[in-house]
Amino acid sequence: MPASLTELLDLLELEQLEVGLFRGRQPAESMLKRVFGGQVAAQAVVAAQNTVPEDRHLHSLHIYFILGGDPSIPIVYDVENVRDGGSFTTRRVAARQHGKIIFYMTASFQVTEPGFDHQDPMPAVPSPDDAIGLGDIVKARGEHYYEQWKREWSSFDLRYVTDERTEAERESTGRLVAQRLWFKASGQLPDSRLIHNAAFTYISDLSLLGASLVPHGVYIGSPHVQPASLDHVIWFHRPVAVDEWLLYDQSSPSASGARGLSTARVFQADGTLVATVAQEGLIRRL
Repeated sequence: MPASLTELLDLLELEQLEVGLFRGRQPAESMLKRVFGGQVAAQAVVAAQNTVPEDRHLHSLHIYFILGGDPSIPIVYDVENVRDGGSFTTRRVAARQHGKIIFYMTASFQVTEPGFDHQDPMPAVPSPDDAIGLGDIVKARGEHYYEQWKREWSSFDLRYVTDERTEAERESTGRLVAQRLWFKASGQLPDSRLIHNAAFTYISDLSLLGASLVPHGVYIGSPHVQPASLDHVIWFHRPVAVDEWLLYDQSSPSASGARGLSTARVFQADGTLVATVAQEGLIRRL
């Protein structure tokens, strides 16, 4: 994993090999046996955006994680030009390693247009200053885990918000599962909508699947579960600033067949809804 925000930004600089063909590097060191899915997705976003006119911005992406990536070699991203319309542009990205496709993404881009505007209200939650650093939670498991956490996740500041809803509130909303995080980049990002979208895509894969394990009392790193992202969807409603605090309001409507489904709304600190995310993943009981 990237050990700093600088290294994460380096990962988002792809080498162009040919028209529509790019190569993405890996972190200098990796503790993982396979590439973090958020890294592949973020690099695919950069590859796709680099083939799109500058006046068109990412508004949705749909991803399938097909094979675990090898962290010891680069990843090649092949961008297919599906359509260039009057307002929308569509790209399909295939990520390859060892001659095999490990990942597919379809992304849609749109010119900026005025239109109808509404959104869900932001839930009442403690501020980031009153939330618990995820590093502190990991540290409770042991100093070794904390040192590993710092090496792998120092590019973001992540803080856990406890679920303070009453039973009546849970029943009235029908949302039995809630997992909330405040997050932001650990430093200032370049003034680039592409970089912010890619950094958001990167971090969006960190905790979402874990929400589907909350009602079962199992955490995502438990030796009693085999987790893996299967598919991932993001809808960007409004421009997102990843170097400012964002609330990741996650829930899980269903788990069955060794798969868990999680959805999330993402709010700025001022209550603006900037994105919606959904993911289904493997949560196989061991």
